[in-house]
Amino acid sequence: MADPVGDLAAGVRAGSRAQVARAITLVESTRADHRDRARALLTELAPHTGGSTRVGISGIPGAGKSTFIDALGVRLIERGHRVAVVAVDPSSSRTGGSILGDRTRMARLTASDDAFVRPSPTGTHLGGVARATRESMLVLEAAGFDVVIVETVGVGQSEVAVSEMVDTFLLLALARGGDQLQGIKRGILEIADVIAVNKADGPHETDAWVAARELTAAMRLISSDPQARRPPVLTCSAQEQTGLDEVWQAVLDHRRHLQEQGSLESRRREQQLSWMWALVDAELHDAVRRDETVRTELPALVDSVSDGRVSAVEAAQRILAAFSRG
Repeated sequence: MADPVGDLAAGVRAGSRAQVARAITLVESTRADHRDRARALLTELAPHTGGSTRVGISGIPGAGKSTFIDALGVRLIERGHRVAVVAVDPSSSRTGGSILGDRTRMARLTASDDAFVRPSPTGTHLGGVARATRESMLVLEAAGFDVVIVETVGVGQSEVAVSEMVDTFLLLALARGGDQLQGIKRGILEIADVIAVNKADGPHETDAWVAARELTAAMRLISSDPQARRPPVLTCSAQEQTGLDEVWQAVLDHRRHLQEQGSLESRRREQQLSWMWALVDAELHDAVRRDETVRTELPALVDSVSDGRVSAVEAAQRILAAFSRG
């Protein structure tokens, strides 16, 4: 029999790894009965959340995100922190499960009793990132983890979603010998609070410094306001564990800047509102698909759109009208 919500919440608060894992599985579930229990659990845990430093980390493929998080996490644990990592993982279209399995690439961190590493499948739409990841973060905060890191798989829509649930968004870049800005879109630079060029070691150290200078120049082009805060651009090597202290200090400096400006609380309030609408969008999406009237009319509409007899715009209107009638 499933644990009562009160027992599960108590286990999370006590830091039981098994109960934390069970709670995250519950909040990730899309089953209606599980969603009811998840809402009750999060309500009970709410007074014990919000005390962590929330950091989002992203970067182009090959930037060494998992190695960086492993090295940084171990360093933070040595300083007395408890570190949780939620890795936003693409979901298998067949099973709905996570694909990448970042636990295997954070071996030292995963082995620590003061760390918790968990992949978070995105689900079938972006609302999955907003819900499953954010709710997992709250569970981990309630369990006493004071640093919560959200890792994303690349540079895309999920990065924007993650930036709206963390205090500081850290972009990892990679020096590629004259190709440093390849794959980094303007949009991702606009939401970055700290930028670090990783793999600044051996023959790539000079390339990393060049990349850092180019990124610094790029940030000046993005914002011409001399009064605006510009993200610091640093270099580091997760492999050799150099520059990590400076990168973490930049994260803390950004958080302190938000606190001094009084914008940390306002940012979190805005994030709560963003989360509210993300949940509304996700619930409406699911409700439309579950509606019996819609399900009755949908097969014929799908055929009509597929063979070109009905436009997608008209079909969408018919679906919404059917949902209204239902």
